[in-house]
Amino acid sequence: MAKATTKRSGKVHGTREPIASHGAEQLPSVTISSYNLELRDKEGFIGDRASKRAFSAKLDDWRERLGKCDADPFGDVETAELTKKRLDKAMHGKDKEAAAVVLGAIEDFAQELAGVIRRFRRTKPWQNVKRIAVGGGFRGGRIGELAIARTDILLKADGIDVDLKPIRHHPDEAGLIGAAHLMPAWTLAGHDAILAVDIGGTNIRAGLVDLHMKKARDLSKAEVRTSELWRHADDEPSRTAAIEKLAAMLNDLISKAGQEGLTLAPIIGIGCPGLIRTDGSIDRGGQNLPGGTWESEHFNLPAALAKAIPEIGGHETVIVVHNDAVVQGLSEVPDMQDAKEWGVVTIGTGLGNATYVNRGKD
Repeated sequence: MAKATTKRSGKVHGTREPIASHGAEQLPSVTISSYNLELRDKEGFIGDRASKRAFSAKLDDWRERLGKCDADPFGDVETAELTKKRLDKAMHGKDKEAAAVVLGAIEDFAQELAGVIRRFRRTKPWQNVKRIAVGGGFRGGRIGELAIARTDILLKADGIDVDLKPIRHHPDEAGLIGAAHLMPAWTLAGHDAILAVDIGGTNIRAGLVDLHMKKARDLSKAEVRTSELWRHADDEPSRTAAIEKLAAMLNDLISKAGQEGLTLAPIIGIGCPGLIRTDGSIDRGGQNLPGGTWESEHFNLPAALAKAIPEIGGHETVIVVHNDAVVQGLSEVPDMQDAKEWGVVTIGTGLGNATYVNRGKD
């Protein structure tokens, strides 16, 4: 990223050589061969068939059909009110009909996800991908894990040589831990933690990521020390209010780091939906973000945050932004060293996706 710049009296300040780039193709450990694929057919974006909303639609379809003969095991409860916890419980409960309905939705969803991955593999960046980490909020429950396993079996049965596995870290933490991999290791040396942000269509999460580089320089021991979650979808804030709230969350975490005696790197790593330009602005794909105007040519997220948090620990704040699926996938870098090309799909409000080539691999 080129460090976020500010203008005073018509002059641009901040000419430090870039140490990382917004939306970069070349990262310290990997090359990003693709992300945010927007493949379409006559029915629309194919990724929409494998989102959390798509799973709910599958479940709703089963319930509607059963409801016509008064056989819906969930009764009058709206599908939107069936939480992951309740669905997971239904899978293990005594109500076999409820479990069977959920299994039916899992099967239908897995068929759709397998179809999306087959379509991805027809593109050049995905052709040689052998391992795929699956993240996003849907992966966080037993339902998601079963859907991932079923998709893996469907692809293998179809002769497609690829392994699908749930992302190693909890998806809420993977999107923060991955931010550490945006920066060269030398920029993190001598620091205990960094600030990381995961911006989504429903929530914004900010956290302190313990680097533990003395234990593992490859960041394989990195973990989220603490985090704050704001469900912006409930508040429907303006873009300006959202940035002010995010800055307040980050300042609170900076204070906590100081209270706990942590040496905090003057870095904020951010995962954000959409295609990220080299200046950190969003080209497209940010329509679900709070306020709905993040793609404006008059708005720049890193510049706005640098203005709100100009320094961390007496050093000028460095901010780097990349696509949220890319960042979540980066948390898998230490576990993907035996692969040459690998990918990630994140199942959330939409279907995020990215492919990577490990640097230094023949």
